[in-house]
Amino acid sequence: MIEKTVPGCAVQVQPGTTTPKRKAGNMKRITFALLPLLIFMLSLVSACKEDNEEDLNPQPTPQQNCDTNAITYSEHVQAILKTNCYSCHSTGIASGGVVLDTHAGVKAQADNGKLVGVVSHTAGFKPMPQGGAKLSDCNIAKIKKWVDDGAVNN
Repeated sequence: MIEKTVPGCAVQVQPGTTTPKRKAGNMKRITFALLPLLIFMLSLVSACKEDNEEDLNPQPTPQQNCDTNAITYSEHVQAILKTNCYSCHSTGIASGGVVLDTHAGVKAQADNGKLVGVVSHTAGFKPMPQGGAKLSDCNIAKIKKWVDDGAVNN
């Protein structure tokens, strides 16, 4: 065996070959360097083994206990809008020129079709509330029912 020294690297070469024989320490370093990666990959696989189809692709739940009879502006619609819309669409702020803290402002949006379009995330409308979660199906149904009934101030 012939030992050749290259600046910064000591290798051993078998006579008749050009391939250096690496010292055992290099293999240990590689093994220990890859071990954390292997453990991480195994943890990812085991973390997903308990997932089932329902957890990965939840189906919308039917509108249970969603009473859309006798929907009023003052009792139902105004409360939904206050919780979800007033922070950006009140008289003092009026983001995009849309005012939703007065019946007149809400009725204007209802009459032009934008109110139902934006809260239901209909194609062609900017989904609202912006940066927030979509309203529940029940709340959307209440707003739609109120609009369909004429968007009266009751």
